[in-house]
Amino acid sequence: MIDDPLVKQLLTSIVEDESNLPIVQALNDGIETDEEIANETGIKLNIVRKILYRLYDMGIASYKRSKDPETQWFTYSWKFEKEEIINRIIKDSEKYLDMLNEELERESNNMFFICPQGHVRLDFDEASDYEFLCPACGEELEFQDNTETIEQIKEDIKMVESNFKSFTEKNK
Repeated sequence: MIDDPLVKQLLTSIVEDESNLPIVQALNDGIETDEEIANETGIKLNIVRKILYRLYDMGIASYKRSKDPETQWFTYSWKFEKEEIINRIIKDSEKYLDMLNEELERESNNMFFICPQGHVRLDFDEASDYEFLCPACGEELEFQDNTETIEQIKEDIKMVESNFKSFTEKNK
């Protein structure tokens, strides 16, 4: 599961660096304690703990605390929450698709004007409010053909939908 591109992208954003992904892999493989994970991965114990708590804060890991009867020390047994990863990716993908569709609608339903100096990009209504002059420098705004932008958004939507479909089929 961790090799799936969407899962890897999400986990990398949480653990800050791809070099910390073995911590998640060890957790996924059933290694439960922070010390065992540190020994297995060769990553410093304090980094392992930091990553485990970050995963916990995101709901992707959970733990149970138990007390050793001899030493009276607490032991934390960690568990990887696969369902939470799946739910998070579904939620994030749906949110991103909504944002792309809104952006596509805005780009498709508006004409845009830009400052030749690159100060602003305004839709028709905004540009007319400024009498088609840049509010920053006073230069006359130029019409911008946004056909390429629209096509790029459509491609992005196709890619996200394809990745999402592939992910949901693998994780049913």
